[in-house]
Amino acid sequence: MRISKFALSVISIVATKSSAFQSSAASIAAASSRGSRRRFATNTSISRSVVHHVRGGGGSLSMSTDTAAAADASSSETSVIATTLLEDVSPSYKELTSILKTVTQLRRVSAVLDYDRMVLMPSSDDAAAARGAQQSALAAVIHEKATDSSIPKLIAQAEADIVSANDNADNKDHANGAEFKEELRVLELTKQSFQKNDRIPADLETKRAALSSSAYGAWVKARTANDFSIFAPVLKQCFDTAKEVAICHRGDDTSIPLYTQMLDEFEMGMEADRIDDIFAQIEEALVPLIGKVLQSKSKPSTDSLRGNFDIEEQKKMNEDIVTTMGFDIEHGRADVSIHPFTMSFGPSDVRITSRYSTDEWYQGMAASIHEAGHAMYEQNVGDSCLDIDSYLSMGAHESQSLFWERHIGMSKEFCTWISQKLPASVRESYSSEDIYGAINAVSQTEIRVEADELTYPLHVILRYNIERDVVKGKIDVEDIPQKWNELMKSMLDVEITDDAKGCLQDVHWSALAIGYFPTYLIGSATAAQLAFYCEKDLPTFRSDIENGDFVKIKAWLVKKVHSHGRRYPSLDAMLEDQLGEKLNPKYFIDYLTNKYGELYQV
Repeated sequence: MRISKFALSVISIVATKSSAFQSSAASIAAASSRGSRRRFATNTSISRSVVHHVRGGGGSLSMSTDTAAAADASSSETSVIATTLLEDVSPSYKELTSILKTVTQLRRVSAVLDYDRMVLMPSSDDAAAARGAQQSALAAVIHEKATDSSIPKLIAQAEADIVSANDNADNKDHANGAEFKEELRVLELTKQSFQKNDRIPADLETKRAALSSSAYGAWVKARTANDFSIFAPVLKQCFDTAKEVAICHRGDDTSIPLYTQMLDEFEMGMEADRIDDIFAQIEEALVPLIGKVLQSKSKPSTDSLRGNFDIEEQKKMNEDIVTTMGFDIEHGRADVSIHPFTMSFGPSDVRITSRYSTDEWYQGMAASIHEAGHAMYEQNVGDSCLDIDSYLSMGAHESQSLFWERHIGMSKEFCTWISQKLPASVRESYSSEDIYGAINAVSQTEIRVEADELTYPLHVILRYNIERDVVKGKIDVEDIPQKWNELMKSMLDVEITDDAKGCLQDVHWSALAIGYFPTYLIGSATAAQLAFYCEKDLPTFRSDIENGDFVKIKAWLVKKVHSHGRRYPSLDAMLEDQLGEKLNPKYFIDYLTNKYGELYQV
């Protein structure tokens, strides 16, 4: 996309309901890519329009036979039967879902245009302008259909039809509404989405669209000039406009804190107070641990990562790795782009990209595994073309990419498995232990996207604290550079010498994606918790990784996460039901403490 220095994370341009947010989502993904192994995914809000993987509805069609057999069959049976029953008795529900499915298919068309733009389209300004006009026209059509005035009436009638069907039913399950649980959730999600869109006045939508475009340019100019003051007035408008949008979305319920409402656009059901508690525990544990690790005299070498590596050989190696892990290449593609990303056009077509370097091999592998984690989620949610069969939240999506990238791809067992797949110059000169140390090396950096697994969480917490306090009025926008530099010193012992390497390094705020940053760390913590329970449930977890057998691991994730889509109201609710407890940072803290304590002998 526009800024090509880093290795981007996932770009899921998910079902945008507004052309403004589609373009700003893409801007975030482009400019926020991570260096050697950090990835990016962005939900530009508002109507689950994300830069993380393009959504259209995920897909059980691409589920392998082994995975499908291992997944929970009962939930899929309930889904099929329930939907059929209500469509038979409620013409309104049938008409409503027809509209929603049409919108989904149009969004998939938009996603195809965006994929082409990022992978195949000519790079000229004229081509970019023409594609922008095409996508803008399509976005207008999508928005018109998604906000059709008949939708609330159809929802109300469908709800009445459910009541009537239950009243007239002899079957006990009908009487208590059990048969229509799926449809009630579909109606609930549709109502929430419609109300949010409907609450945004046309002039505010226009303002937001214009600002997301102009703010990006101002951010680029300020970053190039290394001068925050150039961006400050525009950034204040971004925060103010984002607050206006959140106030509209919140409606009459003023008991909801404004920042919690903003978070809900990216991590539904997760309140700011809850995140405050989780992040405080992580920060308290990691600050002293990082200090010990950085002072350790037992530092692993990174020499095994460098050399001269053929691009085509790397592509072939990584495609073999991710397909072995479970990415269904028959229902997807693996391509090359400036910034790695994942994009889904539906269950039968989920594509990933990576980027490669001739002088370092791990960057391309980490990106490929990360994107494959996102893609496997997309390939194994349901295929109803309804919102219920889409990813639960940005944190949930990030947990899937990080589960595979970190808990599988950065493990000792994985290094043993891949050691014989690596280029000859690496496998003949270095052991799997050397490779494990190199890919898990820790170092200080000012740049979030270049941070390692251990220090990265503090980069996220810093941004979370600042944007939360700006929204609450505790910090003025003009004071962000000073606060940023103070926190970098106190949390990471890093001196910030200029704005470009400090508070101007991320594009998110210019795209009005305020509330997005914490989903990175929520995803990290969730991945660690899932890995703990997966290993607990699968006694051969470690040996399977070492042998390159990922069938049972993938099937476990499909059962516990993928297959549920948005049937749960929050990530906490899903984890509590599937694992027995809500998101608990203990597992993330223990994982990092044990891993880096052993590696660095502290």
